Amino acid sequence: MIETHDITRPRREQVEALREIGAATASSTLALMGIRNAHIAGPIARTPGRSIAGPALTLQFMPKREDVYSDDEYAEPELQLHRHALYHTQPGDIVVVDARGDLKSGIFGDMMLTYFKGKGGIGVVIDGCIRDYPNAKRLDLGLWVSGLTPNFHTQTDLMPFAVNEPIACGGVFVMGGDIIVADDDGAVVVPAALAQEVIEKASEHHEWEVFSRQRLLEGGELKRYYPLSDAARPEYEAWLKEQAKTD
Repeated sequence: MIETHDITRPRREQVEALREIGAATASSTLALMGIRNAHIAGPIARTPGRSIAGPALTLQFMPKREDVYSDDEYAEPELQLHRHALYHTQPGDIVVVDARGDLKSGIFGDMMLTYFKGKGGIGVVIDGCIRDYPNAKRLDLGLWVSGLTPNFHTQTDLMPFAVNEPIACGGVFVMGGDIIVADDDGAVVVPAALAQEVIEKASEHHEWEVFSRQRLLEGGELKRYYPLSDAARPEYEAWLKEQAKTD
């Protein structure tokens, strides 16, 4: 019996705001809020320059046991849960896979990723591998994976086990519907319930960083402008007013 669960997706404006904030600022903001383990360690950007954010569809793999799961990737395909994870796809979704850091098993290949793209998916984050990379990289998807392999997913040591259940991906707890923020710095998990607070705190941080970066490029002192000192704050407030006049 296959059991999968749907997810509650965040508001689109929250997702877009977090994409603009980026992975590094999202991670540091969460750390200041007490969430210190938000970066999914292991997967790296295989599509440089791509910046995405979206709700997580989760897929969990477990060590394979042959009496439970077949070696044949085409045997009884509708019993293969990695397919069912993709059946939930809505435009803007990101699939996050707990692949146990396995560097031999290809979780998705060209055909599965093509289906995901066709349903509106925008990226995958996998603490493991994909296969068919020469074709996959042409699909215009964001790919954050730990490695590449010619092997299909059950050819070696893994079997798909659960869909849209809480998972541990790259040492990080991820729930279906959490917001993934991913760019060249890596992939970060923003808990859905904290998204608005992250956006508000990070937006303020982003504004003074823009000001400070400008002053540093002009030769300003690091101790005055980064982080923004109390002595520089009146100067920053005046800069904000000037920016508001030009907007």
